[in-house]
Amino acid sequence: MSALGTLAAGVTGGIWKIAAIVLAAVLLVVLSAGATGWWMIASARDEAVTAMAAERSANAELRAGITVQNGAIEAAGNAKLEADARGQAAQQQAAAAGRRFDAALAKVAGARATTCDEAMPAVNVILESVR
Repeated sequence: MSALGTLAAGVTGGIWKIAAIVLAAVLLVVLSAGATGWWMIASARDEAVTAMAAERSANAELRAGITVQNGAIEAAGNAKLEADARGQAAQQQAAAAGRRFDAALAKVAGARATTCDEAMPAVNVILESVR
């Protein structure tokens, strides 16, 4: 039985060595896959960081554009208010001039002239009233 025991011990010892080599190979494959996955994740993260920086730059440009547009809109609104005020003042001045002209025409309503010398007093009244 000694030979049989030696043979059994040799087979058992050899199986453990083969199993150890297979397990070492599996461990090497698993670690390799893990490292590859880790590398891919780091690469994707770097790409995402680069894309985020580009988006932040675009966002900053858009915000600057919006600020410029808001300033232009505000300036246009202020210009409109100033123009409205000038228009109102011009309307008031025109109304006052119209009233003066109407009053001057009322003063010379009955005047009739056939020559320039006869018309000059009425023209002078109109000019003095409108001034």
